[in-house]
Amino acid sequence: MSKTLTYPTLSLFAALLLSGHASRAQGPWHGKQCAVVLTYDDAIDADLDNVVPALDSAGLRGTFYLIGSAPAVARRLPEWRRAAARGHELGNHSLMHPCDGSLPGRSFVGPDNDLSNYTVNRAVSEIRANNTLLAAIDGKQKRTFAYPCGDRQIGGVDFYAPLKADFVAARGVQPGLQPAAQVDLSNVRCYSIHGQDGQYLLGLVKQAEQTHTLLVFLFHGVGGGHSLNVSLAAHRQLVRYLRAHQQDIWVAPMVEVAEEIKAGQPALAPAR
Repeated sequence: MSKTLTYPTLSLFAALLLSGHASRAQGPWHGKQCAVVLTYDDAIDADLDNVVPALDSAGLRGTFYLIGSAPAVARRLPEWRRAAARGHELGNHSLMHPCDGSLPGRSFVGPDNDLSNYTVNRAVSEIRANNTLLAAIDGKQKRTFAYPCGDRQIGGVDFYAPLKADFVAARGVQPGLQPAAQVDLSNVRCYSIHGQDGQYLLGLVKQAEQTHTLLVFLFHGVGGGHSLNVSLAAHRQLVRYLRAHQQDIWVAPMVEVAEEIKAGQPALAPAR
């Protein structure tokens, strides 16, 4: 006489199937619709005066890409340390912010900070020195990098290649929304903000929600302090929307989101 599944066994089997389906349906964003990362470049006073208080009041955390030689780093070390203690990431934006002065539109690049005059070893050494400085501020070892001016090569050589083990990820400057499986952690896409209004910012967030993708914002000045600026009103509108929709949007520092993406991406097959 053949055995049949009892009702309890069937119920358990169905529960396991549903559990597995629910786990897969959660996706990479902590079960939410999308991920949003707020990044702020260049370590300026507006970060500490305007941005950190705004994020703290909303219960949100961001990533601040610090230039080690920036005056606002030396003058305000205790404030950066307190920001890190509250969960904000202090990312690496190099020690001297070198950009390739040989490219068009780079008249602002001085000879001392011209990446085209660097060697790869110099660039790597300065970036690692900035990591040492940042660790002395926040005591952390895991962090992410942001390419100054989005430049990635010196004489046709990728200077980040020797640094991949030093960072969880590196943020570039090219725009784009991507699902987790397609994110290039050595050149994470982002949207550079300069003068756009709050509706534009919210439009990007809503698009990320609809497409279940990663959205990274790149800010410089917020309410002033930089030639690339967004108004306080537009930034406030974005922060308020993110705070009100945290049940649908995962807002976290770059290092945490990158670690989540890395854990979900298949490991590269060893070279033969």
